Amino acid sequence: MFFLSNNFKLAAATIAAIYKERWQIELFFKAIKQNLKVKSFLGTTENAVKSQLWTALIAMLLLKYLQLKSTLGWSLSNLVALLRINLLTYRDLWTWINLPFDTGVVEPLSPPTLFTV
Repeated sequence: MFFLSNNFKLAAATIAAIYKERWQIELFFKAIKQNLKVKSFLGTTENAVKSQLWTALIAMLLLKYLQLKSTLGWSLSNLVALLRINLLTYRDLWTWINLPFDTGVVEPLSPPTLFTV
């Protein structure tokens, strides 16, 4: 392969390594766009765009952590789809992540009362 560059301070092997790592970054952002539905930005200011990107990066980090800790061997897209379905249900996350179809709904704890009558 031949790579053309105007940076003459770096060796050819270094430039090839940079292009190789760039492809991994492209795959990462493709996964974010496909799984987290970040196709357009809600705001147009620099702060709004940064906030949405940071939120997506944190969400992807949490999803990858759940995928890593699971003993079921989830694909990322299946994990995202089932989490989206169960988002507003009360379940023990660590039990559900390993046994998603055998875990029942948990009754939420009642909030503490601030005033006694």
